[in-house]
Amino acid sequence: MLGHAISERAVKYLSSTIKMRLWSLHPQYLDRLGLVALWREALLAQAVLHGKTRGYRNHPQLDRFKAHAAPLAAISLYLKDIHSEAMARGYSFDKSKIEPAQQPVALTVTTGQIKYEWKHLLAKLKVRSPLIYQQWQTIELPEVHPIFSVCPGKVESWERQ
Repeated sequence: MLGHAISERAVKYLSSTIKMRLWSLHPQYLDRLGLVALWREALLAQAVLHGKTRGYRNHPQLDRFKAHAAPLAAISLYLKDIHSEAMARGYSFDKSKIEPAQQPVALTVTTGQIKYEWKHLLAKLKVRSPLIYQQWQTIELPEVHPIFSVCPGKVESWERQ
């Protein structure tokens, strides 16, 4: 299911120790552990939005999806781009877990949020994946996940700082 380089046990450990993070950043910047964790968290978000789980229902990271007119389509398209990044890296994430999106969707994210997430991700990469950190550290304003368009503003109100 996960392709190479990370075990199911490691993924379960990560899921139990990492708070939900649905990155606004493009998934290309994530290291292996980050991409796998994002996949699992986005699948969990999809289950929450479908009403299939009790956990995480009021998690602030879900607010922007819940606030959208088509939240299920939004999370589906979010997952599809994560899947595309995983496939480009040679991982074998199970695409059948993504519910079909019935309409095109676009979300916005503020420049302040992107800067906040970028700083947060670089701090993680510096410790966890120094080579990837070195690759990305000079970027000031990274690309965002394809479902988002950037608008001026501060850190989003749903972000727990």
